[in-house]
Amino acid sequence: MEIQGRIKMIEETKTYGSNGFRKRELVVTTEEQYPQHILVEFVQDKTDLLNNFNEGQLVKVSINLRGREWVNPQGETKYFNSIQGWRIENLQQEQQAPDLPPVPPADAFEPTNDFKEENFDDLPF
Repeated sequence: MEIQGRIKMIEETKTYGSNGFRKRELVVTTEEQYPQHILVEFVQDKTDLLNNFNEGQLVKVSINLRGREWVNPQGETKYFNSIQGWRIENLQQEQQAPDLPPVPPADAFEPTNDFKEENFDDLPF
């Protein structure tokens, strides 16, 4: 699955426990009629993917939905969902036009009147 939108927030990498589990959170705001603020977590080596991104950038994030079950001490079963990112792409680079010189408007050109009827069909077949 993918989410597209602007980066609203990028957290610093946080390390948990003695095993060195790393997590970094990103909030992407979708650009639709009713924008959504989606929290995406990047874990372990994927946290480094966010190093080259800044708030305000238009991105596409590839995600996996994760769900887990937990039974609390009272015996109640609870369910939790998370959105984990595994790839992020900068969409602004893809949408920029290549470096081409500006094209003058069509009315800047003079119309030509030197069209001759005998040169109309110059194809050899």
